Amino acid sequence: MTIANSMYQELEQEAATTRRLLERVPADQLNWRPHAKSRTLGQLAMHVATVPGSLAELSHHDTFPFENGPQEVDPKSVQEILAAHDAGLLRAKEQLGRMDDTKIQGAWIGTFGGKQILSMPRVALLRSIMLNHTYHHRGQLSVYLRERNVPLPSIYGPSADENPFLAAAQS
Repeated sequence: MTIANSMYQELEQEAATTRRLLERVPADQLNWRPHAKSRTLGQLAMHVATVPGSLAELSHHDTFPFENGPQEVDPKSVQEILAAHDAGLLRAKEQLGRMDDTKIQGAWIGTFGGKQILSMPRVALLRSIMLNHTYHHRGQLSVYLRERNVPLPSIYGPSADENPFLAAAQS
């Protein structure tokens, strides 16, 4: 199994959990934010939805300039967020499918203002930002949803609202 294949499998498994969380974003609260310095619920959900596809794409560049940085997107609907998630997942899978072990272990450099700010093996970029960064913001999204009294799905085990182990035992 190649490195990209193992990431592909993890991405696919985690994407199902991410989608379950995104499906629970309340459409009438996309502009809510817990603090003036925080993203809105909609912006955070869209970020979670788009990071894997965007990062997988930029990982194919040997050098990437961060001058324009990520732009906040204000989604108009939960359907827009879910569509972005599905499209991003497809893009990430396609990009991972194009990488062999030599490519994925190659150097990747991020620049800002013409100066190198990051340098790491491509696999580290994919692991730390495409995957771990998404999980971090997905956890943040679960807190936003809890603050809005939205029942949370099971993520890595039971939540206070959903227990897949009990459901499996009862069937």
